[in-house]
Amino acid sequence: MITISEAARTQLLDRGGGEGLIRIVVQSGGCAGMTYHAEIVAKKQEHEKIIKRDRGLTVITDDDSLPYLIGLQLDYSDDLITAGFRFYNGSNKSSCGCGASFSTGGQPLFKDEGAGCGA
Repeated sequence: MITISEAARTQLLDRGGGEGLIRIVVQSGGCAGMTYHAEIVAKKQEHEKIIKRDRGLTVITDDDSLPYLIGLQLDYSDDLITAGFRFYNGSNKSSCGCGASFSTGGQPLFKDEGAGCGA
């Protein structure tokens, strides 16, 4: 389903991901149409599913986001200019220039309209 690099795993654990759950969902937005959104939460909502358990990390998502997470690779880069988490997914058709949003070929967009890049 998804893979988490060692760098991302370390950052998530340092930020409290070991005590909570990592929620990853897809939202409408960005110049390419959709964005990944991740946060650490204390508990999952009733409609959410656990999609990964790995060495102290538990990842959850909702049914709407699930198809967009297949093949997702979560990484962390500590480069000087754009340090942060990176989402890579080979099944995405395209992404915007800054990499903050993506589009897919065979799946519909979410119902709400997209916002500006990185929104």
